[in-house]
Amino acid sequence: MTHTIIDSPIGTLTLVRGDEGLTGIFMPDHRPVPDETAFGDRDDAAFADAAQQLAEYWAGERTAFDLPLAPVGTPFQQRVWQALREIPYGETRTYGWIAERIGQPTAVRAVGLANGRNPCSIVVPCHRVVGSSGALTGYAGGVERKRFLLDLERGDGLAGAGLDSVA
Repeated sequence: MTHTIIDSPIGTLTLVRGDEGLTGIFMPDHRPVPDETAFGDRDDAAFADAAQQLAEYWAGERTAFDLPLAPVGTPFQQRVWQALREIPYGETRTYGWIAERIGQPTAVRAVGLANGRNPCSIVVPCHRVVGSSGALTGYAGGVERKRFLLDLERGDGLAGAGLDSVA
């Protein structure tokens, strides 16, 4: 395992990579708190692809990521995280939509828990999931960051997203 730390409009991000790909992207005050002892040595050069793609995302030039991913989770979590990757850029879906998508329509709460355990925030877009009423619900980096990411994707730009209150 190796890691790097990069700056972003939502604060510093810690990227973690194993042999197979990215295993985590963690924000300041990330919940649940990641085990930093598992991050390995710092190696900034090992993350040039991820740093470049995230920079393009922040600039509004990238709507999908093409990075090798290797998040660790249960088979159920993996199915939920795969469904998250099917949510189009700039759009939102509900926990119920994901439950239907993975063939378990009554597993809405379990989907919510799996969504909250997504270790690859932003790249696996758990921020695109909202409550059944359309209300913004919890997010590993806080609801303010979730709102920022959704505003960015909807074309509201960085200027109107309240950067100072997010980072």
